[in-house]
Amino acid sequence: MNLKRLTLSSVVLVSTIITGCATDDPNRRTKAGAAIGAVVGSIAGHQTNSSNGKYAGALVGALTGAAVGNYMDKQQQKLESKLASERRNNEVAITRIDEQTLRLDVQSEASFDINSAALRKDFRDSLVTMADIIGEYDQTAVHVLGHTDSTGTQSYNQKLSEQRATSVSRYLSRSGIDKKRMRYAGRGENNPIGSNSTSSGRSQNRRVEIYLKTIVKGRESEAFRSPG
Repeated sequence: MNLKRLTLSSVVLVSTIITGCATDDPNRRTKAGAAIGAVVGSIAGHQTNSSNGKYAGALVGALTGAAVGNYMDKQQQKLESKLASERRNNEVAITRIDEQTLRLDVQSEASFDINSAALRKDFRDSLVTMADIIGEYDQTAVHVLGHTDSTGTQSYNQKLSEQRATSVSRYLSRSGIDKKRMRYAGRGENNPIGSNSTSSGRSQNRRVEIYLKTIVKGRESEAFRSPG
């Protein structure tokens, strides 16, 4: 659709919606604001150049101000509720990094066999649950980062971390998450969170992190910037 025609149609649509809201409706301003936000998001989507893979149409710009925090609050609450069993079993930890970012830490013992990048069958249901929720909150960019301990060579650990991040990303994609929303990478042994000199520390370091970053209007590309 031609952008000028889209813009003109959008203005007409907003005017129609605002006029259609009863003047004595206490929610008139809220309804009108929501309508304008939806139309602006539509226009932004058509203006976006998705050829570089950063973001595309439906993913762009409906969240601003207080809406961002509320959006992430609801997404976090739903993830915590639906993944309650995994959290109790220390298979998944959910951390709020900031107003716009959530991190899901997936322990490798729960998701992969030793030295393997093949997802364990008993963890696939958990990934489907994640995908269902992330799919519902479709203004979220998804980053998957693989990590290992320092056992083995650095090159082997780097490759294994990349393969595990790829496995998780592909399964999320097959479970319904749009590939345009996702980025994935391996960090090898370079970002430990525990001591590699102890078995408990090495266990902590073997993990996959899933970062969920809100796509904020006017700053869309920031959501697709690597978290680390």
